[in-house]
Amino acid sequence: MARTKKKTVDLDRDNDIAPGLVAKTKKRLVVARGSSHPELAFDVAGALGTELVPTEYRTFASGEILTRFEVSIRGCDLFLIQSFGPPVNEWLMETLIMLDAAKRASAKRITVVAPYYPYSRQDKKGRGREPISARLVADLLKTAGADRVMSVDLHAAQIQGFFDGPVDHLFAKPVLLEYFKSTLSQDDRELLTVVSPDTGRVRVADTWSDSLGAPLAIIHKRRDPNVANQITVNEIVGDVDGRVCLLVDDMIDTGGTIVKAAEALKRSGAKRVIVAATHAIFSHPAVERLQNVAIDEVVVTDTVPIPEEKRFESLTVLPIAPLLARAIEEVFQDGSVTSMFDGAA
Repeated sequence: MARTKKKTVDLDRDNDIAPGLVAKTKKRLVVARGSSHPELAFDVAGALGTELVPTEYRTFASGEILTRFEVSIRGCDLFLIQSFGPPVNEWLMETLIMLDAAKRASAKRITVVAPYYPYSRQDKKGRGREPISARLVADLLKTAGADRVMSVDLHAAQIQGFFDGPVDHLFAKPVLLEYFKSTLSQDDRELLTVVSPDTGRVRVADTWSDSLGAPLAIIHKRRDPNVANQITVNEIVGDVDGRVCLLVDDMIDTGGTIVKAAEALKRSGAKRVIVAATHAIFSHPAVERLQNVAIDEVVVTDTVPIPEEKRFESLTVLPIAPLLARAIEEVFQDGSVTSMFDGAA
């Protein structure tokens, strides 16, 4: 019996192409979702021009979780979309179980698309005998079967180094920036000052300052290490008197940091205070706090689900699905995610 001639690719140093064989099988992109944020997963799949893989989700009376892919995903490039708003521990366990199912179903490569990375604030030891839970989550994902992780605006950039594999760190700034460029009046643009709510976010706020051509102000705060979610604002570095202040942060949890910062800005003479954040966690009592008279507008993305009871008149929610879809397409096509952010990612 004659052997079928295999198609080969020759070495091409000019175009950086290695020699090798071309398989008859073609790459197949498959998008799956966890249960935490189905609307986002549907939007991402729609933006990619595909559908979500049919999946069975079951929770037994004992609380144990079971997931099963209802069709074959053998050899596919699987992107599992799961955000980690509350209840974070349930969604984390479901993700691990889905990763194990995908690995045992022979998916060729598995990417966890976690727009909001769980336990991201536990990225270092603040005191003795504390865990580094962000690293633990990375280890769990890898052990369960994840080959790659994709996330948006990690609380600390060093989390990328916790995962033993590629990490695509996306930024919501282009989405938020486009909104402000289209909605701020010319007068507001001339009076605009970008404000960092603490010294840890200065680098991010500085990039916003450059993009908007606005001066930068910084709020110095002190957090009680023994009491969670308690903030004391000390002083403002920079001129905010008569200015339109844009407070930028990666997340809003209980809203304590943002509200105290906004109140400090208004006491210092700020004309308006606008808050921009990527992740709207909105733990109680954030919704009540964010309707404080010191805050004129809150702009967030939908990296985590925001139910109707957590929405209010001055809140604007921007879609993150187009950004995720483009990043997934770049990864699948072996393109460049970095090119999406002018080399910053």
